[in-house]
Amino acid sequence: MTARYERFVSPHDVLTRAAELSASTYVVDVEPLVASWHSGQRQLDDGVARTAGQLCAIAGVRVVCFATNSVRRPAATPACPTARVLYVASARKPLLTGLYRTLPRPGVVIGDQVGTDGALARRLDFTFLHYCPEVSGMPVGPRLLRYCGRLLLPVLFPGHW
Repeated sequence: MTARYERFVSPHDVLTRAAELSASTYVVDVEPLVASWHSGQRQLDDGVARTAGQLCAIAGVRVVCFATNSVRRPAATPACPTARVLYVASARKPLLTGLYRTLPRPGVVIGDQVGTDGALARRLDFTFLHYCPEVSGMPVGPRLLRYCGRLLLPVLFPGHW
């Protein structure tokens, strides 16, 4: 699997496609797919547990890594009998890649920002599943990053957008 780009507007569709790829590693951005930007601790905990459960059910998955540039963390990292589950807060994506380079390949990055999640996928040679929710309710910062990310698509994923 080489760095590819695919775009989705529905959480169900992006996670269905992730399962079809049968990767060994899934790196998942937290906001907004797992928990919305404005959600509380319970929503974060429930979203991490739900998403980990869905991804751990994929045959052959070895690592599910939640990575967010925010500081918030779940109360506990869920256990999975078939894969290792990690949670990285203040991840500084895409600048820091050391942790991700040790993860089994092939891999998939699932996230909403081309400039952070997409660039991380490209640096790791992972497939990027770009989750593009509606902009209504999106905070100003992520909205601006989304628009700037459009400029990076042809650079990071030529021929795939």
